[in-house]
Order: sequence, then C-alpha cells, then structure tokens
Amino acid sequence: MKIVVLTGAGISAESGVPTFRDADGLWEGHRVEDVATPEAFLADPDTVQRFYDARRAALAAVEPNPAHTALAELERLVGDDLTLVTQNIDDLHERAGSTRVVHMHGELRSALCVRCGGRCAWDGPMLDADPCRSCGKGELRPDVVWFGEVPHHMDAIIDALVGCDLFVSIGTSGAVYPAAGFVQQARAFGARTLELNLVPSEGTAYFHEARHGRAGELVPAWVAELAELGDLGMAR
Repeated sequence: MKIVVLTGAGISAESGVPTFRDADGLWEGHRVEDVATPEAFLADPDTVQRFYDARRAALAAVEPNPAHTALAELERLVGDDLTLVTQNIDDLHERAGSTRVVHMHGELRSALCVRCGGRCAWDGPMLDADPCRSCGKGELRPDVVWFGEVPHHMDAIIDALVGCDLFVSIGTSGAVYPAAGFVQQARAFGARTLELNLVPSEGTAYFHEARHGRAGELVPAWVAELAELGDLGMAR
C-alpha cells in the first residue's frame, strides 16, 4: 500500500512551534507582505533576515512530539511506500527519525543564494552573513517558499498523489493551496482519504474519514492500527 502523508502547522504547534500568523493576520506584528514575499526581501532584507533568524533560533527550544515519532515509525514499517510531505519549514520530522521528508515550502535551516541558486545547510543568524560559499558573490536568503513563489518538488508530489492508495492530512487548515487541493487530487485517482486534525478543516468534506483531536494522540493510534494489520491492506 502506497501512502502519502501531508503535515501542516498543527503537528508542529503541539511541540511549541508558534504558527506566527495571529488572528489579525499579522506574523509576530509584521504584515505577511513585509516578511514573506520576494518583494519584501528586496525592499528590506534586514527585517526579513531578523524575522527568520528569530524563527531559526526558536527551534532549539522545541522537540518532536509523539505524532512526529509515530510518522518516523510508519516510515520504518513501509519504507519507500511512504511519501511524507510537509508544509512546515522546521526539522522536527527529521529529528524524530524520518529520513525521506519532502519539504514543499523549504527549510528554515537551509540558505539559498539569490545569485547562483546554490543551497547549503544553515544554523544560526543569516543577517550579515558572508556571501555564498559556491559562487563567492551572491547574497544568502532563507531557503523558504514565500508567497508568490512556487512550492518545491511539486512534480514528485503530484506523482505520489496519483499513485497512492491512502492520503492522510495531519494538522492542516485546508485553506492554503496547492496543498489544500491534494485530497481532491488523490481521491480523484482512487485513493482512500483520512483527515487527522485538531478541528475540522476547510476541506473536511472531501475526506472519506475525519478524526479530530490532538495529533500527538491521533497519529500514534492510527499508525498502531496500520501496524496491527500487518500487510497494511486497509486502503481499499
């Protein structure tokens, strides 16, 4: 059975990672347009760098929760038959033991050169960083997908959705595209669909089944169900 799992901010929030977007639409007092667009970086790179430097530093204070650990266990059970796609830019999946994570919105602990497109691992402040180590000239920016940019790995994600038997969405709002449309794409090609979310998402109606509660409780219980089946044949 081929499984695609999509995770969103809800799974990391249970580890203490703030969603950063407040009820009034601000990200820690900033408008989205001021810290999460290419235009913002061109206009005021220092403010953008400080914003992401703070987010990167905050990762040291959080740890993976049981939902992350359960998904790492699922990878051990099914291997290459699992595609784990995350909208999150933190590294909690990897720290829990997952090794094949598809970061569609980029990674906080990665730097991107605006000149040559080179990438490198990055931990610590990026403000006033030296030029790109590859080309020696380019300015570095956070390797995250900003509003107006195309998410990473979309071809591979669509291929996985088309070929999967089970699609599971965990901790997502169902409001941000293209990820919000994944359930409809998977279902159109015959996959069974399951939502695990704290509350009903905007896309709950598209799922065959929805379970609501804390990811740290729902995800381990669901993975345990799959493990008990042995051959993981519950998709159909």
